[in-house]
Amino acid sequence: MRAFDYSRADSTAGAVAAGAPDSATFIAGGTNLLDLMKLQVMTPESVVDITRLDLGQIEETEEGGLRIGALVTNSDLAADMRVRRGWPVLSKALLAGASGQLRNKATTGGNLLQRTRCYYFYDTDALCNKRTPGTGCAAIGGATRLHAILGASEHCIATHPSDMAVAMRALDAVVEVEGPDGTRDIPLEDLHCLPGDTPHVETVLQPGELIVAVRLPAPVGGGQVYRKVRDRSSYAFALVSVAAVVTMDAGRIANAAIACGGIAPKPWRMAEVDAALAGAEPTDDSFAKAADILLADATGHGDNDFKIDLTRRTLIAALGQACAEASA
Repeated sequence: MRAFDYSRADSTAGAVAAGAPDSATFIAGGTNLLDLMKLQVMTPESVVDITRLDLGQIEETEEGGLRIGALVTNSDLAADMRVRRGWPVLSKALLAGASGQLRNKATTGGNLLQRTRCYYFYDTDALCNKRTPGTGCAAIGGATRLHAILGASEHCIATHPSDMAVAMRALDAVVEVEGPDGTRDIPLEDLHCLPGDTPHVETVLQPGELIVAVRLPAPVGGGQVYRKVRDRSSYAFALVSVAAVVTMDAGRIANAAIACGGIAPKPWRMAEVDAALAGAEPTDDSFAKAADILLADATGHGDNDFKIDLTRRTLIAALGQACAEASA
């Protein structure tokens, strides 16, 4: 680990000011950042500790939703009874995401901003456009079991690793940000960037901008399922995951919100998939048609070709379970 300056912010404004230089980064739980610094994948000149900021509360909003502070730990968020009752898909995703030890430290804001687990990104001897722009992508033509089948580019095929973010994407979460130019709200669908020809630009956050909270809209009820397929059952990253939130009316799907993880550089949701399910009967044929839409542009890269069929089967299974729960 290279030498760096350390400071501890005592206010959000102070954190924003200290984090404004490009060479600075924020730290809270540190469950991802510290690993990256030890491997010298990230080498910030200054680290700004935000753990003393008053961002650790879960509060109900006037609209009937929740406002989740950026420093709420994954453990506390998953265990909160309001979340478990109103937004159970989020609790399920968090519990699928990591060990208890990691959940005790990992924070809401940090979870959204965690970096890819691409093998080549972590290997400083490998070519990686995300780590060092313009050097190439060693994953293309390499080992691609964990890599993207949707949303990738010729410059990067890495996936976003968060489980929490997939559930929040299905729930239409909004991210509250404070920065040098004031505060702004960013719909979660707009927070993460696709790689295009700038894979090192992972989010729309500007230097010094700090996530302070995430808002969830009022609960919609229905069946809420998080189905995760991984190489081992003990806290591995998703090969494919599906967050499904489904409400039923008179035996048909009234509304569906489907988000996927493990298959793209960001939590993946398509309005066309949700629209195809609305009004449909809860049958395997209806679910298969939704999968056809989701996977129309899917492309494998050798080792991960299996993900296309696996995504189809996982989506169909998740939808069947969600519809059954919503009809119970």
